[in-house]
Amino acid sequence: MAEDLLTQLKAMTTVVADTGDLDAIRRFSPTDATTNPSLILQAAQQDERRARLAAIAKSANDIDDALDAVAVEIGSEISSLVPGYVSTEVSARLSFNSEATLARAHSLIERYAQHGVGAERILIKIASTWEGIRAAKVLEREGIRTNLTLLFNFAQAQACADSGVTLISPFVGRILDWHKAQDPSADFSGDNDPGVQSVKQIYDHYKGHGYSTIVMGASFRNTGEIKALAGCDRLTISPALLEELAQETGSLERRLRSCDAETQAPEPQDEPEFRWSMNEDAMATEKLAEGIRKFMADQRKLETLLGELRK
Repeated sequence: MAEDLLTQLKAMTTVVADTGDLDAIRRFSPTDATTNPSLILQAAQQDERRARLAAIAKSANDIDDALDAVAVEIGSEISSLVPGYVSTEVSARLSFNSEATLARAHSLIERYAQHGVGAERILIKIASTWEGIRAAKVLEREGIRTNLTLLFNFAQAQACADSGVTLISPFVGRILDWHKAQDPSADFSGDNDPGVQSVKQIYDHYKGHGYSTIVMGASFRNTGEIKALAGCDRLTISPALLEELAQETGSLERRLRSCDAETQAPEPQDEPEFRWSMNEDAMATEKLAEGIRKFMADQRKLETLLGELRK
């Protein structure tokens, strides 16, 4: 009997569940799990969590305290179901504030410790702004691992590698969304997908220069994008697409392969170079700003929910 594609993918890529749904995590047995404000909001709205979240909200000092407490509560539950990393995001509101990002990251790690979850299990998830990447560099030096998210172009990826971050999450589907909006009639299937091309470029560059930063493709719109990146270090996949892969049989070809580093790493970018590269890339500039706004919109909904539970 032919193996399903999800089983084949797990043999060449570390599969990560992009969800806060505990039942989905149990079903698909991923190695890691990632969350974000949108996924935490979905998990928080589940009826079976209501009483527990109300207790957390009422015991919190303020809404920020309640937000972090809820994220760590759900992250701790997830940590009992996966053997690897759990990614927990710093507030999108702090995306342009390095010092505040550091403080919240330290707070999250301390909260996880109180739940018996060690720092080695946690990836602090931070937007790939210049300020976020600077904060991640400090955290990595302190032994706190980071996941740089909302990553849309090569300049962001290079800055993350320069800073020694543990993992990056280049967003495949949102890159595709932007290009489809610009040219609706174009063929973006398979290897023509600009999001797939972006991850392949970053992956090949990292491996060719000996960077240790993990490349984890994210934000997929279809299983075709996942198949085109089979062999990537990690892929974080929604439950719906995990189900599609689990139901499909056939042969899955490895598309990305690691290699020995061939050339010396380039000189690190400075801030003006980074900002100019972002300015020159309309897609990355627009999608980064939009992503921060969307995460913040869902965070505000969660703040409203927790505020009501605090009454």
